[in-house]
Amino acid sequence: NSGENRKIPIPTMDPDVETLADDDALAGDGGEADRFEAEAEAELLRDRFRLAVINIATSEGKKAGMEVAGPVIACIADLAFKSAEQLAKDVELFAQHASRKSIRMDDVILTG
Repeated sequence: NSGENRKIPIPTMDPDVETLADDDALAGDGGEADRFEAEAEAELLRDRFRLAVINIATSEGKKAGMEVAGPVIACIADLAFKSAEQLAKDVELFAQHASRKSIRMDDVILTG
């Protein structure tokens, strides 16, 4: 540890990864403006999620007296995002299977 401040690169997510929520957000009237707005919102949410994971990983590393390497943090952020995407798909499918349009806590519990 050289003691210098280094910027941790934010991992790049696969832009081709889509969730069921993406389909709903993009399903408006098909207008280009609606599509652009939905994509911008999804990208903002992904970036915020990654930053939160990066902050948590960095903080937990410091608590343990370790410096976590940038590539490791990027990998953790990517895995956490993919896990959250899968969880979202699963709970949505559980709700649909129960003929509901909204997700309930029971759906979340079923994924565990």
